Amino acid sequence: MSIKAVVFDLDGTLVGFNLDYRSLRAEVRGYLAKQGVPASVLSLQENIFEMLKKAELFLRNTRKPTTTIEKLRGEVLSIAEKYELDAAMSTGLMSGALETLKTLKRMGLKLGICTTDSEKAATYILQRFRIAEFFDAVVTRDKVKEVKPHPEHLRAVLDALGVKPEESMLVGDSVMDMQCAQELKAIAVGLPTGISTKQQLTQQGANYIVTSITDVPVLIERINKAQMQQ
Repeated sequence: MSIKAVVFDLDGTLVGFNLDYRSLRAEVRGYLAKQGVPASVLSLQENIFEMLKKAELFLRNTRKPTTTIEKLRGEVLSIAEKYELDAAMSTGLMSGALETLKTLKRMGLKLGICTTDSEKAATYILQRFRIAEFFDAVVTRDKVKEVKPHPEHLRAVLDALGVKPEESMLVGDSVMDMQCAQELKAIAVGLPTGISTKQQLTQQGANYIVTSITDVPVLIERINKAQMQQ
């Protein structure tokens, strides 16, 4: 099948990744520890969603009320949003991103965003750079129960776009993006801008590696041409 839709990660793919993730993880870990979650359960090498899952599991196993767990989750995500908004105010569009989005729309493709950012942070970025109009679907962490690399996150975007996984391409800079795409058999395109290396992206399932977001339209044309010749 030919590609009908392109789904993008946001931070590190369409805009620069300048989230102070080390400080964010440290603050979240500190907060969870104050709520009684043992430090041995958590690791600063994990992302905050992995930390949160472990913390919630620990609290359930120790028979804490659902209201306590929900309050903890809300506080962790509020901490994350604070850092995300700070990053959103100081980031910039990736070189060639605007031109690429224009080209893809001219090609008649549907475009979506799959991001672990909050709705507020993602909306701010899209409005700040005036690129919201290019996207037919934007799915932030607020809209799904499970974020990437869980396939539910990408599935929600594809359902909103009305396309099958095999008709789609996910472009991202992290191994989570590659894992998510592979789970659904969507085409995984790695863009090594810093958070993950080319080798890491390839090892985690990238079907293609591009060195610039501007390479995406040409890659799609090449893939679609090959499909037509089969």
